Amino acid sequence: MGVTIPDKLYFRIGEVGKILGVEPYVIRYWESEFKTVRPIRTRSDQRLYRRQDVEELLTIKSLLYDDMFTIAGAKKRLSRRKREDREKTGDGDNLLEDVKRTLHEIKQLLR
Repeated sequence: MGVTIPDKLYFRIGEVGKILGVEPYVIRYWESEFKTVRPIRTRSDQRLYRRQDVEELLTIKSLLYDDMFTIAGAKKRLSRRKREDREKTGDGDNLLEDVKRTLHEIKQLLR
């Protein structure tokens, strides 16, 4: 995809928009359509996107803009990719990666 994501834990919607090259309202729409993108909400109701969310949004943008999928087609392709990834790596590997990522995020927050 050729896009460099800065080494940060959380991104605001404006930052994500600049990374993706789309307006924030497009990101909010994709968030409503694709349930795999789940930003954290702050007390002031701002969205904070994790790196994983930004990577998922980059995939969604590629499917919609580069591969010319419809929203429904992109949903099917993403679910097929997720299923294939689970079959390749096994659920235990994904769980371990999630635990490692979470521990790394906690470590960064404690610094």
